[in-house]
This record gives sequence, structure tokens and C-alpha cells, in this order.
Amino acid sequence: MKKELKKLPKHIAFIIDGNGRWAKERGLPRFMGHNAGIKNLDVIIKECFYKYNIPIVSIYAFSTENWNRPKLEVDYLMKCFRRYLNKNFTERFPNVKLNIMGDYTKFPQDLADGIKKLIDATKDNTEFVLNIGLNYSGQDELVYAVNNIIEKKIDVVDRKIIEDNLYTAGQYPLDFCVRTSGELRISNFMLWQIAYAELYFPKTYWPAFGKKDLYLALKEYEQRDRRFGAIKEEK
Repeated sequence: MKKELKKLPKHIAFIIDGNGRWAKERGLPRFMGHNAGIKNLDVIIKECFYKYNIPIVSIYAFSTENWNRPKLEVDYLMKCFRRYLNKNFTERFPNVKLNIMGDYTKFPQDLADGIKKLIDATKDNTEFVLNIGLNYSGQDELVYAVNNIIEKKIDVVDRKIIEDNLYTAGQYPLDFCVRTSGELRISNFMLWQIAYAELYFPKTYWPAFGKKDLYLALKEYEQRDRRFGAIKEEK
């Protein structure tokens, strides 16, 4: 399938929505939807990196608003993150640099410490980057960037300065954002980076978003005409 795609994004993002509804439609508890969603992450991320050779993948895993969910659900999500971001991460994702978007220090201490170890262990990997939004808000990221700029005592600020102080500093611009489940919003995700990204809203819930769905998404991206505000001259 890769050979059929002549244009691929350098940076793709996923808002992984619909885990709870996937479970509900099957008569299962919500936590089983989250469990299935976490398992599907490996499938899609590996396809992006190792099949399609997309350099950067961004995942919206836990927003600052998700703390408002029932405590039992939040606690289960923390368990999911512990299982996902463990010592096997480097074996599952060779040559991948882990970058966390958001203030993960607000997570339980053992989880935060484990994340920090993974960041350090993968910091020298250069082939691929996996951005994971944990306790993340696009608006908070802009505040984070502004505070970085103030701390550096930079007097004149332009777009480049802001980009250099985001969680994604030095990365390719976001080309393509996929939100599963059919919801038509971006929910405070990568507000600066998404400015000229192509958006795609499949109705499939995240746990059911498989390899074929990814291919169809990338096929859709290939067909988009990205003009960045310009127009093409007629021949």
C-alpha cells in the first residue's frame, strides 16, 4: 500500500476518541474501551513509523479536562499509562524519541518518574519522534511558551520564537490531524501547530481504527490540495 501513496505527511496527529462509546456499544465497561484503545496505539504508531516512514506522530492521550472524569476512570487511565510507558517501550519502538506534551509531573510520582526515565533513555534517538499529550492543553502550551520567552528575557517575539518554545520545538509542522469517533472538533489540541494542518474526522471509534483505516486516512491526505493561503495560477 505504501507504494500507492505518493504524498505522506511528515507529522501526523491523532485525537484518540471513542474508547468509551466503543465499549458501551458492546455492552462492556468503559475501562475495557480504554484498554482496547491503548493496545491499538501500538498498531497505528508502528504502522506510521515503520511502514509509512512518517517521522513524527503526535497522540492526544489525556487532557487537562480529563481530570474531571470519575476518579475510578482516571485511576484506570493512570494504570494504562504505566503499562504503556514501561521499560519495554524502547523494545517496542526502536529509534523513537519520546517527547511529552503537557505537565506530566502532576501524575502520580511513580508514573512521572517512569516517564522521565523514558524521556532520558530515548533522547538521543533521531529517526522518529513520538509526542504524547499527557495532562495537555493547547492553550496551556501557549502559556508555557510565553513564560519560557519571558524567562529568557526575549524582547522581540515572532512566530519562530514562539515555535522554539513550544513542546514541539524543532519539529516538522503538523501536516495532518485525525480525530476518530466522528466528533467534529479539535478539543484544545496543538492549537498553534494545527494552524495549516489538514483535518480528518472518521466515524470509526479509536479501538476499531485499524491498519486499513489508517491507509484510507493517508489516501485522503494525499488527495488534499494544500495551498497555505495561496492560489494556483491557471495555465
